[in-house]
Amino acid sequence: MPDKVRPYLFLELTNSICAHCHRKVEAKIVAEENRVYMLKHCMQHGRQKVLISTDLEYYRRSRTFIKPGEMPLKWNTPIRYGCPYDCGLCPDHEQHSCLSLIEITDRCNLECPICYAESSPHRLSYRPLEQIESMLDAVVANEGEPDVVQISGGEPTLHPRFFEILDAAKARPIKHLMVNTNGIRISQDRAFVERLASYMPGFEIYLQFDSFDRDTLMELRGADLREVRRRALEHLNEFNLSTTLVVTLKKGRNDKEIGDILNYAVRQRAVRGVTFQPIQEAGRTEDFDSGENRLTLSEVRQGILDQTDLFAPDDLLPVPCHPDCLAMGYALKLGDEVIPLTGLIPPETLLEGTRSTIVFEQDPEIKNRLFSLFSTAHSPDSSALSLKQLLCCLPLLQVPEPISYDNVFRVIIMKFMDAHDLDIRSVKKSCVHIVHPDGRIIPFDTYNLFYRDGKEEELERLREERMPPWERING
Repeated sequence: MPDKVRPYLFLELTNSICAHCHRKVEAKIVAEENRVYMLKHCMQHGRQKVLISTDLEYYRRSRTFIKPGEMPLKWNTPIRYGCPYDCGLCPDHEQHSCLSLIEITDRCNLECPICYAESSPHRLSYRPLEQIESMLDAVVANEGEPDVVQISGGEPTLHPRFFEILDAAKARPIKHLMVNTNGIRISQDRAFVERLASYMPGFEIYLQFDSFDRDTLMELRGADLREVRRRALEHLNEFNLSTTLVVTLKKGRNDKEIGDILNYAVRQRAVRGVTFQPIQEAGRTEDFDSGENRLTLSEVRQGILDQTDLFAPDDLLPVPCHPDCLAMGYALKLGDEVIPLTGLIPPETLLEGTRSTIVFEQDPEIKNRLFSLFSTAHSPDSSALSLKQLLCCLPLLQVPEPISYDNVFRVIIMKFMDAHDLDIRSVKKSCVHIVHPDGRIIPFDTYNLFYRDGKEEELERLREERMPPWERING
């Protein structure tokens, strides 16, 4: 019997990049006790160990929540250097754009210490309307009818042609349009919010909402935004303008407020849910943290379970299009009552179908189980409105007529990879993409690493290293 045993359980092999020089390296995924790590070695910078998950059981379960990739209508770049150096999308990518971000300005009225885009009041550029329309057309060309397009920045509400941009987006076959905002203008200008509300339905505000604590907001955003958030939600509630609260989480700072934010959110008339995003080490946050100090998706999920009674473990499931980095829980708000939905749906149902994320009309038993919670006066066949229209990633399921988007409450955990934990196997499944000004469609994870601002200069160096010697000579 050998007397030497590895201190870990080897789970799988993938590729990653060195956290320092960004060269592509081989990586092991291993389990130690209940935790999952990535182990990689760079010839120049040595061994690197990165925490991936604090919940081995959930990590393994996420590997079973995978469905065939849903392709875009067209590809934008060829395969030449290999992932992640060909983003655009290239034909080797495994998932279309569930959510496409279009950044319309680098200018912002804040200078957040955690900004991945390094936006600030000192950056004065606004994208021309014609270029933004071209970017919108690129998304439509790829998707046909894009699921979600998010107008972002910088702070997009500062753009001098902001409403013309919204008009251009609404003129295209986009199912759901969002505006990603810090809420300052919304808090100051009631008439602005009233005009925003005129873009409903199929329109939503993605409102930055990180903390109730002044010191935390100063650390994350560089400003005490408590009153801004209060006034913004007052205006959004007045017009019942569909809103998602977006919480950027930093370990040891605001991760103890997960439950407080969720319990607050369900009491807001306009709020349809909360998205939790652990900090991605990009932009101003590069090298702020690493190793054991990283906040993983599993920790956020456990925080939701520990800090609030809204969801049980089976209500917070991996999202099949990208289960490594996305988790979801859906519920209905009925007065003061919140009824979780996700745990009532058999997990295998989430994996059925190809082009449609979920197909579930065929299961009358589950229909009737859900309907017994909603109403005694309606049958599953009595309504023309479906949850598929209300909730992305949930089954097509008829609901009673009184139920509307106002009754939706969803929780999303959205973990973006960075140079420390980039998993090439996983990034190929990324479905949250940023539109490059030239029309390429690039995964959020790799865009902030390689394609933002002047970072493609470094990318060219990495590409050249991977180029076959005969091509270097000829090129």
